[in-house]
Amino acid sequence: RMLYLQDELGCHNVNFVSPSHFVPQLVRAVAEAVPMGLRVPLVYNSSGYDSVASLRELDGIISVYLPDLRYASSKWARKFSQTGDYVSHARQAIKEMHRQVGDLVLDEHGVAQRGLIVRHLVLPNGIGGSQESLTWLARELGTTVAVSIMAQYSPQYRAQGIPLLSRTISTAEYEAVLDVVGRLGLENGWVQEMGSADSYLPDFERAGDPFHPVPGTAQ
Repeated sequence: RMLYLQDELGCHNVNFVSPSHFVPQLVRAVAEAVPMGLRVPLVYNSSGYDSVASLRELDGIISVYLPDLRYASSKWARKFSQTGDYVSHARQAIKEMHRQVGDLVLDEHGVAQRGLIVRHLVLPNGIGGSQESLTWLARELGTTVAVSIMAQYSPQYRAQGIPLLSRTISTAEYEAVLDVVGRLGLENGWVQEMGSADSYLPDFERAGDPFHPVPGTAQ
C-alpha cells in the first residue's frame, strides 16, 4: 500500500494517523517496503499521547512527526480527555520526537522532508493553556521549532452542553495567543485564520463526500 501511494498516486509522503497501537506492525512493514523502493518521507501523526519507548522503536524510520500539544493542565486533560497524565506524556514524547528528527526541513517546493511540527488547537476560556504550552516549546525546543496554531475548534455533541467548551473561540482569545507567539519569537509554522471552525467542519448532511474542500483550495 505504501508503494502504491508513492508510485501510482505520486504522494509526497505516507501519513500514519494515530498509529501508536500498531507501531510494531509499522516497523515490520517499512522494513519490507524499503528494499522494494519506498523512499518518500513517513509521517507520524498523533495526539501527542505517545509512549517514549514506542517512539524509540521508530528512530530512523519516521521522517516527520506531527503531534498535537492539547493541554498544559492535568486538571483539564483529566476532565475533558480522561488522561490526567497527558501533559507529562505529551511533553516527553515531543522532546523525543525532536531528538530524532530536529526542526522542520522543507524541499525547494515547500514539501516537508524531515522534522517536527507541533499542532496546538486554541480552546475557549484558556482550556488549552496556550501560553504555557508555547512557552514550554520555546524554552525546551527553541524558537525555530515549527508550530501550527489552529483556530478551528467547534463544539460538537456533548461539548455543546459544557459551558467552558460550548462555543468557538473569540477573536480576542485568538489574538492573545498570536501575541504570545510573537513575544516568544516562534518564527516557523502556520497560523489559521479566524472562521476556520466552519471551513474545516464536515457536513454530514451533504450528499456524497461530507469532507467538502475549503473554498479556494484545489481538490
